[in-house]
Amino acid sequence: MYEQPTWLHELWIAREALWAGFLTSVQCAGLAIIFGTVIGVFAGLILTYGKLWARLPFRCYVDLIRGTPVFVLVLACFYMAPALGWQISAFQAGALGLTLFCGSHVAEIVRGALQAIPRGQLEAGKAIGLTFSQSLSYVLLPQALRQILPTWVNSSTEIVKASTLLSVIGVAELLLSTQQVIARNFMTLQFYLFAGFLFFVINYAIELLGRQIEKRVALP
Repeated sequence: MYEQPTWLHELWIAREALWAGFLTSVQCAGLAIIFGTVIGVFAGLILTYGKLWARLPFRCYVDLIRGTPVFVLVLACFYMAPALGWQISAFQAGALGLTLFCGSHVAEIVRGALQAIPRGQLEAGKAIGLTFSQSLSYVLLPQALRQILPTWVNSSTEIVKASTLLSVIGVAELLLSTQQVIARNFMTLQFYLFAGFLFFVINYAIELLGRQIEKRVALP
């Protein structure tokens, strides 16, 4: 008699494909968050303390990218890069799009946090002989970090969820891998719930990381 395959049996068969998709999602989101944070911090500092000529291009970058849907941004990076003579893979194009999106949001987060610090803090640093970079490192950024972290965690989890859009350009991340498995065994609900659980694991890990950093920078 034919026995209906169980979900655990199908999960075991699809384990390599799902694991590869999980790692691809983690790698893409991780690269976008890391490099997007670096770009965002630099852009936020320029937007806060830079001269007008320096602020203008970063202001255009932030407003343009923040006003563009992530889906459109990913497609633009995928199709425009080869047109400009830059040969990159679908994974690289998707990671680039997410990085630009993350950087624009982090820039606004940093700018808002720095501008919330009273101007007298910077002037007090100058009064005791600190250079601008020293005031930034020892006075301004430690205070701003406490305001940046909660919003940064939210932005990072959004990047993880946005990584599912890379399936449109053929990147075999977790969602596309799950869809390919479902196309073979038709266990739609079970495998979508499992994919949702894996995305929850990634985002919960980011949240735990944010909490640990918050504890380290919290005032005693």
